[in-house]
Amino acid sequence: MAIVETERHEQVLVVRMNRPERLNALNHEMRTELAKTWAEFRHSKEFEVAIFTGTGRGFCAGEDMKESLQKGAPGGQRPAIEDPFMSGTLEKPVIAAVNGFAMGGGFMLVERTDLRLAVREAVFEVSEAKRWLLGGYNHGHVANLPYPIAMEMALGFRFTAQRFYEIGFLNRLVAADQLMPEALAMGQHLLTLPPASRVNTVHMMRQMRPTPGPQMQRLADALHDHGAKSDLMESRAAFAEKRKPNFKGWNDPEDRYKLPTLD
Repeated sequence: MAIVETERHEQVLVVRMNRPERLNALNHEMRTELAKTWAEFRHSKEFEVAIFTGTGRGFCAGEDMKESLQKGAPGGQRPAIEDPFMSGTLEKPVIAAVNGFAMGGGFMLVERTDLRLAVREAVFEVSEAKRWLLGGYNHGHVANLPYPIAMEMALGFRFTAQRFYEIGFLNRLVAADQLMPEALAMGQHLLTLPPASRVNTVHMMRQMRPTPGPQMQRLADALHDHGAKSDLMESRAAFAEKRKPNFKGWNDPEDRYKLPTLD
């Protein structure tokens, strides 16, 4: 059984993550196979549009916590080859067909797509605040969402598909049996456009998405190191062991009052 499956629908390629027993969590093998699949799609003469989805109850649960604990390092091991979908070098449009849970790194996969459909039962979560020393501060900003909603996302609250549709993060909300037909219909619409227009428009729209500036990125880098790094693995161990985490917070309690600044 392939960990990443593909289906051909004329010029539309369906890319399906296939670890349903782990809610399609991103282990090293899946990251590598996705990188290979996106690289092949990028250079393919046959396919012009991709639909990205998952098998089972989950779209993608994000980082494979068990693998991280086995390796003794947080974040997961990245593939040795470039993933054009993740690096931003993929010129072709990608449609997300979210079939279930999209958590942490799974949410970030949805975020990178150009058009998004979800089943009504789908649940979304930006999980960085639970696993790192800085929450996902940039996701609401990139999505052009108001400050309190961006804050809610950054602090790891869960969102229903209905709410994400209402605030404009999703294009379509559909019944489960209509997810792929609707996604394929969107793909077919894209294929009616002149090829250069399709690629150029997607590129232009991507460039217009807001991103944190260099000063904010430097502050984020500093905040990622501001606290007890032992809490990173403790959060993952507590998740895997289904227990309440025992966080330290700061190596020096006084560091709470010494936050990095923009200066």
